[in-house]
Amino acid sequence: MAKAKVMNPTLKLLLNRKSVRAYEDCELSREVKDAVITAALRAPTAGNMMLYSIIEVQDQSLKDALAETCDHQPFIAKAPFVLLFLADYQRWTDYFQASGVEALCAEQGVTMRKPQEGDLFLACCDALIAAQTAVIAAESLGLGSCYIGDIMEHYEEHKALFGLPQYTFPISLVCFGYPTPQQREREQPGRFSKRVVVFEDRYTRFEPERLEVLFRERQERVFGEREEVQGARNLGQLMYTRKFNAEFTHEMTRSVKAMLQAWLEE
Repeated sequence: MAKAKVMNPTLKLLLNRKSVRAYEDCELSREVKDAVITAALRAPTAGNMMLYSIIEVQDQSLKDALAETCDHQPFIAKAPFVLLFLADYQRWTDYFQASGVEALCAEQGVTMRKPQEGDLFLACCDALIAAQTAVIAAESLGLGSCYIGDIMEHYEEHKALFGLPQYTFPISLVCFGYPTPQQREREQPGRFSKRVVVFEDRYTRFEPERLEVLFRERQERVFGEREEVQGARNLGQLMYTRKFNAEFTHEMTRSVKAMLQAWLEE
């Protein structure tokens, strides 16, 4: 018996989605923006605590600043709809204080616990799930989107720009807008195949020979007939120098350390 093909509009939407960095010069209606945000607020969340907050960045001066602090990406300033997703334990911490938790702990002879590393990671999960829900909702409305992980750089500047209190962590910025015709027609970038990413029961590490085979297609696409690209002789060297060891990754590491230190301060 032939297997039935599994496909529906939602799966098609997910399979066709790509990052969009150029948008048509038109405003989004408040109705469309609110539909995206409303969908995000229905995202799965740990313990129904909604450990995230969303800042809609409307002020053009803020967008202009983000275009510089987020690794110099001018398209951020031109995006008609920008959402900043924060991992947020400040709201619950304030509520605990307002609810007399500190006094309760004193009565019980224990120290009131403050948010720690595990709480931060859980809140980051909540915020990113909400962000992805917003992205898919936007896609269903004909909008394109692009994640900006560089929001984790320059913590001190972003803290000042958005008035971020101690127990908030800017984990992702997302730009939205209607794609330009060129962006709509642009070919999707390749992805790792299932055999590289999906394992059964246990993690699989690959030997160098198999890694060479797994990355061969990407290597050929990037290098073509050239023996060297930007001083690199293969894709691994190129990705190391352009991405993993790039200046922005060093700044991101410094910034995240500063954010984590601020989060854990007593």
